[in-house]
Formats: sequence, C-alpha cells, structure tokens
Amino acid sequence: MTTSLAFSGHLVIAPVLVPFVAGVLLLMLRDQSLTLQRGLAVLVGLIQIGFALALLIAVADDTLLTYRLGDWPAPWGIVLVADRLAAWMVLITSLLALCAVIYAGGGTDRQGRHFHVLFQMQLFGLAGAFLTGDLFNLFVFFEILLIASYGLALHGGGPARTRAGLHYVVMNLLGSTVFLFAAGLIYSAMGSLNLADLAAKAASLPLDNLGLARAGGLLLLLVFGLKAALLPLHLWLPNAYAGTSAPVAALFAVMTKMGIYAILRTHTLLFGSAAGDLAGLFEPWLMPLALATLVVGMLGALAAETMGRLAAYLVLASVGTLLAAIALGTNGIAAGLYYLPHSTFAAALMFLLSDAIKRRRTASGDSFKPDADMPHYALWGGVFFVAAVAATGLPPLSGFVGKFLILQAAPGHPWVWAILLISALGIVVALARAGSHVFFNSVKPSSATPQLPGQRASLFAPYEFFAIGGLLGLILALTLGAGPAVDFARATALQLADPSVYINAVLGSTR
Repeated sequence: MTTSLAFSGHLVIAPVLVPFVAGVLLLMLRDQSLTLQRGLAVLVGLIQIGFALALLIAVADDTLLTYRLGDWPAPWGIVLVADRLAAWMVLITSLLALCAVIYAGGGTDRQGRHFHVLFQMQLFGLAGAFLTGDLFNLFVFFEILLIASYGLALHGGGPARTRAGLHYVVMNLLGSTVFLFAAGLIYSAMGSLNLADLAAKAASLPLDNLGLARAGGLLLLLVFGLKAALLPLHLWLPNAYAGTSAPVAALFAVMTKMGIYAILRTHTLLFGSAAGDLAGLFEPWLMPLALATLVVGMLGALAAETMGRLAAYLVLASVGTLLAAIALGTNGIAAGLYYLPHSTFAAALMFLLSDAIKRRRTASGDSFKPDADMPHYALWGGVFFVAAVAATGLPPLSGFVGKFLILQAAPGHPWVWAILLISALGIVVALARAGSHVFFNSVKPSSATPQLPGQRASLFAPYEFFAIGGLLGLILALTLGAGPAVDFARATALQLADPSVYINAVLGSTR
C-alpha cells in the first residue's frame, strides 16, 4: 500500500539530498579549516542516520513510499521507491559511513584533496541506487558512486595504490559499458526501463522479444556480478581494497553489497516467479558461482600475507555467502538480509583494525612478519579476537546467527552445508594464523625503532575509539537485537516474494 502523507513522501528523497547538499557545501568550504569540514561531515552523517531510521520506521508496516520527481507518474517519470529492502540498505550504509568518516578524521583526509566531498558524493550515489525505481537511473547512480569511488580509491597516491586503483577503474568502466548494452536490450524487448513496469510486462512478453529480454537480463547479472565481485569477476577486489586507505576500504565494504542488492532486486522483481518465461533467469548461475566465490575467498584469506589483504578476501567470502543465501529462496533471502549488515560491519572493522595495528608495528606494518610488541598489545589482541570471532561467524555474535539461519534454509543442499562449514573453518585458521603472527611472534625491539607520538600513553586515539568501537557496538546491537532484526528480515523477504506489492505501489492507476 502507499501513503499520501507529504512528510512520508518527501522522506524518500531525504537520504539522497542530504549527502548531495553536504558535498556541494563541503566543496564551497574546501579552503576552510579541515576541522570545520570534519565536523560538518560527522554532523551530516548523524542527520543521514536520522533520516534513514525514520524511513525504516515508515516502511516497517509494509508501506511502500514513492516519490515522483517533477510529479510525472510512472512509468514515464523518474520515481524513487522505498520499501523494506531499500530502507534497510540505506540505514546500513549510513551507519557504516559515520564510522568511516570519523576514522578518516585521524589524518587520512589530509592525504589528498576533496576527500570529504568525494565521500559525500559516493553516499549520494549509494542512496540513490538503493532507492531508484528505474533501471536507467540505477545506471546513473552507479556512475555517480563509481566516479566518487575512483577518487577515493586513489586518494593519497603512491605506485601500488595507483596501480590497483587503475585496475578497479578500468574494470568498472567496462562494466558500465555492458550496463548500457543491457539496458538497451531490455528497452528494445519491453519498451520500458521502470522496474515496476518491467515486472508487470514480463509475464506477457511476446515470444519474439523473449531472446532480447533474456540477453539483457543475463548482461545485467554480468554487470551486477562485477560490482559484487562474483567469481570470475572478482580479480579487481583484493588489490583495490587492500591498496586503498582504511576508511575508504571500510566504506567500500558496502560497495559489493550494492551489487548484491541489484541482483536481489532484479532476481525477485523482474525475474521472479510471476515473470512467465523469464522466471528464474538467474537461478542456474547464482548458486554455483556463489559457492565458488566463497571458496576463493577462503583460499585467498589463507594465502594472505597482510591483514589488509586478509580483510579484502573476507569481503569476497561474504559475497559468496550472501549470494548463496539468495539462491536458496525466500528463507535464504531472509537469512541473508540479517547476515548482510553483520558481514559489512565485520569487514569494515577488520580494515580499520588492520590500519590501527599497522601504524603501531613500525617495522612490519600489517604484514605477518616478526616485530616488536606493539604498545598495549594485549588489549589490541583482545579487540582483534572479538573482530575475528565476528568475521568468522563464531558464537555468540550475530555472524553465527546469520550463518545458522542460512544453513537452516538449506536442508536439501548438502553442498551448501559442506562449503559453508569448510570455508568457515578455513577462515578461522586464517585469522588464527594472522593473530598468532601479529601478537605472539615478537622480536626484541631495536633502539632505533621509532614510536608513534604518545603511543605509550593511550590505548586508542579518539577517532579510533569512536570508529572501531562504533562498529563493535553495531555488531553487538545486531546480536542483542537478533529477534526483531530477523523478524524484519523475514518480513522483507516475504515482501520481495510478492512483486505485485511493488508494482501496485509504483504504477497505481496507470496500469
């Protein structure tokens, strides 16, 4: 059902406008003090979380909110749509972004120009992509967030970062080109790019146009698989994520989830059970590629020689886990939607933690080589232990709940059970190995070894305390609130299973 309340209607566009206006304002303030820019960025992050929470509450009763730009009715005009899934993704992104921008205030934003402007523009693109109800505007918002991410990935420069960043740029430019081909084929076959209109037309598509629509749909899977780093389109991710700065890598933890979101949205809406001959277009591909991605993520984690690269492969493993959950159907989607924020926060936590450890191990950084004991190493080891428990999905944290729900949704899929459990064991071994090398394989410090200013005096810098502590707090909140969160995820999966709700909310009387 829809609502005509003015406030609720405008609430849909608020998460898109807030970072855009903030980015413009920060660009105007580019010559002002960095302290002012940091304060504004944190304030905007808090405002964005407030709007995201309000939007989530507004759709929690199965209401779908629509916003028609220019008051043009769908499918002819541009429309933003907020349902449970879109609001969930916007909230996850907003919470993650606040932690990342706080951490960037520790000095990352000094390493190049316009960090905070690019950061807000990426949030603008992410929010728009989650809320758009049109395939072409999904492409537009993809380009916005990608252009901003190019600048963020290369922020600070350096040969290794530039080399990895250029690989990331080239791969995504190719993906954008394929996206245009996919949109063109779908428009040729179905005469529309509005998602609700496409879903309404899919069941009655003429046989003559079926081939074009299938080709366009499979190209969409290719594009979204590239964004999600689905095997074999994953090669850009380890170097790009491990090579960029820690707060950027932490924000990028949600970038792969953008690809997963797009796959889930099109899989259930355009190619769902009511799509006629197009129904289940992605199904033959999703499960095998997801499990293969999970295996590669696990093997990459075992082979990693630095904590940053290990964290990058943990992102890849989470992609495989989530897409395997989506391939299991409604129950699997519900489990995946609960596991998605956990895996995002856990991966971001590992990126920030690896950077904090790197700066305290002055000889070896975050590599698994012997070094002098870092200051307060026992306490940092405890933080790493909690982060490792979260990343592996061990009890009692929310990762265990999420993986348990995924296994529960796969009673007739022994391969899912086997690969999920074996990969979890492999990741446990990888993280245990990392912790052993970093915290137990110490050497006598050299008298010439420099120390960070004041590193003996305090355990955490303020930005580390709020960013790393914030992510740990989000994981703990997701654990303690597992009951309501799982209920919300199940209701979201049921809503996705009935495309008519989305179609009626967007098209209304224009059908």
